[in-house]
Amino acid sequence: MAAVAVRVANLVKSFAGRPAVRGVSLTIHKGEIVAFLGPNGSGKTTTMRMIAGLLRPDGGTGEVLGVAISEAFWAVRAKIGYMAQHFALYGDLTVRENLLFAARVYGLSDPARVVEEAIARFGLSSYADVLAGGLSGGWKQRLQLAAALQHRPGLLLLDEPTSGVDPDSRRFVWEKVQEEAAHGAAALVSTHYLDEAEQYADRIVYILHGRIVVDGSVEDARRASGLFSLLVRGATRADWLRARERGLAPYLAWTAEGLVLAGEDAAALRRAAEAIAAGRPVEPIPPRLEEVFLHLSRRREAA
Repeated sequence: MAAVAVRVANLVKSFAGRPAVRGVSLTIHKGEIVAFLGPNGSGKTTTMRMIAGLLRPDGGTGEVLGVAISEAFWAVRAKIGYMAQHFALYGDLTVRENLLFAARVYGLSDPARVVEEAIARFGLSSYADVLAGGLSGGWKQRLQLAAALQHRPGLLLLDEPTSGVDPDSRRFVWEKVQEEAAHGAAALVSTHYLDEAEQYADRIVYILHGRIVVDGSVEDARRASGLFSLLVRGATRADWLRARERGLAPYLAWTAEGLVLAGEDAAALRRAAEAIAAGRPVEPIPPRLEEVFLHLSRRREAA
């Protein structure tokens, strides 16, 4: 097992008396990519900001790259690459000027050289002298990523870096994250795209109401949900609508392959699928992450 990059225990944070994070404990190893999942307001950003040293926890302990978060955190800030959820650079500076400013903030010895390397590495040459405020959403994200990674940090904290951008930009972001992890960096990446979590992350962490509900593999999340899932291959949207009107299963979704049913009662699910199938094939499939996390959320709400 690789060395630990992040280890926090029982982190707590409230705002105006309202708890945002309630006892989060998390370990991330060097070279590991962790997808941070959860609905809006679940505590993802607050947790990441505490790890980054941008927020002081109300309680709990932690160590990031060998430095306690309660101590002189500036000793490790230069080793962290943090990318905010919303564009946080200077719109009235050019791409090159933004990168140069970030390089100087990190105290790099040859900032001009680092910036030119970052411009080439992140495909920003055509926009180097363009004001950042005039970039499209995808290019703004690419600039933010370049600013966060140009100093080759040991820890990446990326808050929804692929939100609202096109598929090519999403792929580009994850390629850069994978490159950094291959060089030994740890990465905590929040996302609402479940396909990204399943495809690119070594591990998923699902947080709800400030508490971690799942910390493990995709299969761990599926087991934690207790769901079973069946596919009625070739079913139509009309079949889906009738099944929904009759309440045949807790979760119903129509896809290009057919009707997906999911629920905790395997026998009841099989009966529901056969009622819809009318001779069409019924196949067991792994529960989709969409239903898994929706079910985990509903179960926690009802507890």
